Amino acid sequence: MNDQTTESEQLTDLAPPAQPTQPPEAPAPASRDRRVLRAVGRWTAAVAVFAAVGTATAYGIAGMERTDVPGLATESDGRWAYPELTRPPLPSGSPGPFADGNTAGAHHADLRALVLPAPAGAREDKALRGSNGWLATKDYLAEYAVEEDREALRQKLVDTGLRHIAARGWTTPDGTRTRVYLLQFGTAQMVESEIASDAVAFTTPTYPLRGAHDAAYDEEFPEPAAVAGIERTAYFEPKPYGAQQVRQAYLSAGDVYAVIVQSREGGVPAVPFQQTVVLQSQLLG
Repeated sequence: MNDQTTESEQLTDLAPPAQPTQPPEAPAPASRDRRVLRAVGRWTAAVAVFAAVGTATAYGIAGMERTDVPGLATESDGRWAYPELTRPPLPSGSPGPFADGNTAGAHHADLRALVLPAPAGAREDKALRGSNGWLATKDYLAEYAVEEDREALRQKLVDTGLRHIAARGWTTPDGTRTRVYLLQFGTAQMVESEIASDAVAFTTPTYPLRGAHDAAYDEEFPEPAAVAGIERTAYFEPKPYGAQQVRQAYLSAGDVYAVIVQSREGGVPAVPFQQTVVLQSQLLG
């Protein structure tokens, strides 16, 4: 993939396809031909699911086909119908976040256009759009349960040079509430050394979220769902939880730090949570 391109390429269909009556044909070897690229985006091999694909002049995100990846194998696996995703165009001459020479890991595209859109049938939380697409820091900090944590995080965001926050939230018909926050800083080093290292540990996040009485490291998140260049840490609220369960994930993607939260009365299904985290990772990759 060449991140030098300034032309946006439509990404492959992310909605789950109808169950085929015959097994899909084995994928043909990838080439630089655009017709072959579109076919590659629909491979069903487990190692290719969720993987970003592209050519020297185009971006691509692989379709999420049903495979033997744990939790993603059956027809009724619960994935949401997301719209087709398109990465926003880069300003002329600007490299992608993981291009050679982009030592800051900077996302030059509009951060607001990198937030994952709501899936079909969801009711959007317009308050998370903020003012002109930028969310106030206090509204992001409202996710955290402890007042002292909110103040400590506020000061850290000031000290580390937070540039702005783009966010989106929605509620699906089953009652699952999703919030996605993208925080942009000056450099990738700032995200890795000051933000991510402070916020998460292997077993539990440093700062508890509202509504989550506990959090445990999610060891069942499928490893084939990893996205190159993105550091991911995911947690779930173990039983016994209260009125709702909370799942949360934290992504380090160059100069962007992403926080993804899902909550639902009676429990948050694992598959749409994993789907949401992976698709947001791919948009940032």
